[in-house]
Amino acid sequence: MLKYIETPITEIKAEAADNLGIRIFVKHEYKNHPLVFGNKWWKLKYNLEEAGRRGHRSLLTFGGAYSNHIYAVAAAAKGLGFKSIGIIRGEEILPLNETLDFAKSRGMKLHFVSREAYRKKTETRFVESLEKQYGAFYLIPEGGTNLLAVKGCAEYAREKLLPIEFDYLCLPVGTGGTMAGIVAGLNEKRSVIGFSVLKDGDFLRDEIKNLTKDYSGKEFPNWHIETDFHFGGYAKKTPELEQFILTMQQQHGLLLDRVYTAKMVAGVFELIKRNYFREGSKLLLLHTGGLR
Repeated sequence: MLKYIETPITEIKAEAADNLGIRIFVKHEYKNHPLVFGNKWWKLKYNLEEAGRRGHRSLLTFGGAYSNHIYAVAAAAKGLGFKSIGIIRGEEILPLNETLDFAKSRGMKLHFVSREAYRKKTETRFVESLEKQYGAFYLIPEGGTNLLAVKGCAEYAREKLLPIEFDYLCLPVGTGGTMAGIVAGLNEKRSVIGFSVLKDGDFLRDEIKNLTKDYSGKEFPNWHIETDFHFGGYAKKTPELEQFILTMQQQHGLLLDRVYTAKMVAGVFELIKRNYFREGSKLLLLHTGGLR
């Protein structure tokens, strides 16, 4: 696997939190690798090992035009000597955006499909049609979420998070794989709050519940999903969110992306105002990446 770089933790001072004796810390996990950054490192770790173990030389995965996952898979494939294929939702728009241009520069073959066809990405017939076109490949699901991804994120929670003293772990949630692994890895020793970046994120509750049970054989009561801080949906933005991003950068030197981390941090600050967290508690915000 690609080399992992230890990541720093910084503290944010905010009046609303100080008044309640609440301390806010940010773990900058997006600094763990220059290209395969954030939670993608952990989600891909065992998938890449499995691809090599099976003797595959090509990786195929799925994502939207601004997918961090597509970016990370293209980078990892190039670094480890795999070929890569990205099935991209929607029509090709030229010039390519920064994400897709980077993926292409790393040798990823971009295959654009309609949104209707993309919805069939898990169907056997659709996958078989891709095998006919591209030959044998190791398939990594959209967002990298499968039980091997859960395994990698559970390992991260045990090795990197449990040694840290905190009461609540907060993180953004897209497909649910990262949160499922962290919930399993923390094994009820901390409370976990996920902030859905999807407009219709209610399904994530069952998704995470099923993933954690399939991985560990048990259910965990110490987590929940907040679904009211999506700011319009995946990759959507509002003037309010843009102002929040600017304020966090100016006042705290904290860089946030509008797709994932900004929504999570904004949600945390709002919950503090609502007196959601216990007085005197310590919050650890997991900055999983998304800056590119």
